Amino acid sequence: MAITAALVKELRETTGAGMMDCKKALSETDGNVDAAVDWLRTKGLANAAKKAGRVAAEGLVAVAVNGTKGAVVELNAETDFVSRNEDFQKFVNEVAVQAVSVDGDVDALKAAAFPGTSRNVEEQVTHMIATIGENMSLRRSAGLSVEKGVVASYIHSAVATDLGKIGVLVALESEADAAVLEGLGKQIAMHIAATNPASATVADLDPELVEREKTVLTEQAKESGRPIEIIEKMIDGRIRKYYEQVVLVEQTFVIDGENKVKDVIENVAKEAGKPITLKGFVRFELGEGIEREEKDFAAEVAEQLNK
Repeated sequence: MAITAALVKELRETTGAGMMDCKKALSETDGNVDAAVDWLRTKGLANAAKKAGRVAAEGLVAVAVNGTKGAVVELNAETDFVSRNEDFQKFVNEVAVQAVSVDGDVDALKAAAFPGTSRNVEEQVTHMIATIGENMSLRRSAGLSVEKGVVASYIHSAVATDLGKIGVLVALESEADAAVLEGLGKQIAMHIAATNPASATVADLDPELVEREKTVLTEQAKESGRPIEIIEKMIDGRIRKYYEQVVLVEQTFVIDGENKVKDVIENVAKEAGKPITLKGFVRFELGEGIEREEKDFAAEVAEQLNK
């Protein structure tokens, strides 16, 4: 019997299994949808849909760099147990490598062929759900690149190579020695992991954030009862202080506790004899912005034992 797209669609909607798994199931059962459902169940592939509604806020952040390009991805699972699963770790590493090839575009990444299988990345996620037994989600991906220079990476709270809870990429454009740039980029990435800046430069800062801060500062200053010209100077000074808190290049470098990040970059550039430009950064922290279910540890262990 010919396996039509309509049959594959029907089976996917019924089971939540991946497209290629559905196609194989229909092929194995001569197009019989009910038999195909049973085939998928025997393979553990029809359970993915049931798991898809559960909150996935744990998992791993991964980074990958290839020459002057890098990518960072976040792949979520339901529990921290999965982040220590070697198969899951290998999978997330491979997804990060794939992300470099599509410049971090998450939609292109999901559609990309997953190596060694007939599935794409999104379908492989579904396959992993069925294999490991937890809901999973390829939540986001981002990339950075430079024409000349380096993209440096750093993983905080690492559980394995290039895998952990916080992943950072830093792009430095320069003709300086690559080793020098790598060292500087790694230190800046560590700084970013610690401080979580809102932007790289003042020009990059979201205008809405600045206006909101100015509104708060203006109201505070007015309560002092001072003349308007004094109030304006107070606001200017406090906005500069605000920039020092949230803008990367204006922050005090956590590595030495003295210089601003922009001065650190300038000093390294002078020593290297080549200008260095910070082109951008990306920081992913696992689960940020996800509303988590409250679950005690004993219940989590019991759930794992019952799977």
